[in-house]
Amino acid sequence: MSDNPSFVLKDILDVEIQQKPVPEIDANEVLVEVKKTGICGTDVHFLVHGRVGDFIVEKPMVLGHESAGVVSKVGSSVTNVKVGDRVAMEPAATCRKCEACKEGRYQICPDIVCAATPPTDGTLARYYRLPSDLAYPLPPNLSLEDGAMMEPLSVAVHAVSSLGALRSNQSVAVFGCGPVGLLCMAVAKALGASRVIAVDIIPGRLEFAKAYAATDMFLPPPMYKDESGVAFSVRNAQAMKEKLGIAEHGPRGIDLVLDASGAEVSIQTGIRITKNGGTFVQVGIGNPDVTIDMLVVLCKELVLRGSFRYGPGDYPLAIALATSGKVDLKPLVSHRFPFTQACEAFETTRNGKSPDGKGVIKVMISGPDVDINEV
Repeated sequence: MSDNPSFVLKDILDVEIQQKPVPEIDANEVLVEVKKTGICGTDVHFLVHGRVGDFIVEKPMVLGHESAGVVSKVGSSVTNVKVGDRVAMEPAATCRKCEACKEGRYQICPDIVCAATPPTDGTLARYYRLPSDLAYPLPPNLSLEDGAMMEPLSVAVHAVSSLGALRSNQSVAVFGCGPVGLLCMAVAKALGASRVIAVDIIPGRLEFAKAYAATDMFLPPPMYKDESGVAFSVRNAQAMKEKLGIAEHGPRGIDLVLDASGAEVSIQTGIRITKNGGTFVQVGIGNPDVTIDMLVVLCKELVLRGSFRYGPGDYPLAIALATSGKVDLKPLVSHRFPFTQACEAFETTRNGKSPDGKGVIKVMISGPDVDINEV
């Protein structure tokens, strides 16, 4: 059986829809008919550069990993879902035997297999197979688009809750107002943060963040001619402290800073505004070679953590936050495309806006033969 249209990256900036075999499933797996898939920045990076860090595309690969769909077939040992169930798909299977898996940190399993991470095919297809426990049933009040958004929402949950250990009444600053940054703000707000500061260089994105989840916003000043990144970051941090009344300690301090931009100056600034003893979490991917002031880290006794995907409990908490209405995902889907226009969907994401000038937040692609308005 080969009725499985798939959106395949053949080479840099070379994609096409191909027919591929329908995957066979094992006893503990399910086959999901994919209905909705969001485009992630890493998908675009693979398209444009053919790699993300050490993950290099060396042969044709199906793109996509932010998906939800309907269970089409279940293995003989599956009991948690049934055919016809609407599910969010956690697109990363692990060995379940290594030290990391047994410690409850399966996201750093050395044998993890992730959708649309070379050489593994992604979810932009009619069908995708995965272990049944990575298919999470969606409550009736959540749409399939909401289900696809569980992947980036789980990234935010992992960064803010699992790693950032945010507690109610603490203060948070988030650099970068793209989808993950916005979701980090939303999770922080949902978990009771007293202050959520949004930082971005695009005023329109800041305004959206303020209306969506942030309590405060900060637009960095322009760099001076011939000013180094480090010098700018020192000046930027000071300006941010003065404008927003940020202190190094006490109730005006920032307990948790998250960088969802990957920009070096954001990382440098973020470390400088984190309160003494506070936590800085790196979520965004950018230039891997970044200069930071380790004396600041040392003297403040900061906790620096890298956030990689999501781990145990992150998808269930993401679903709970959305189901309860504490996180509203619908405003984030800015553009919708049918499967046959996947190329246009990626081009819109690359450009940051559609031909009509509307800015991109999250682009959603419907599955093969699925109407863009179907929920």
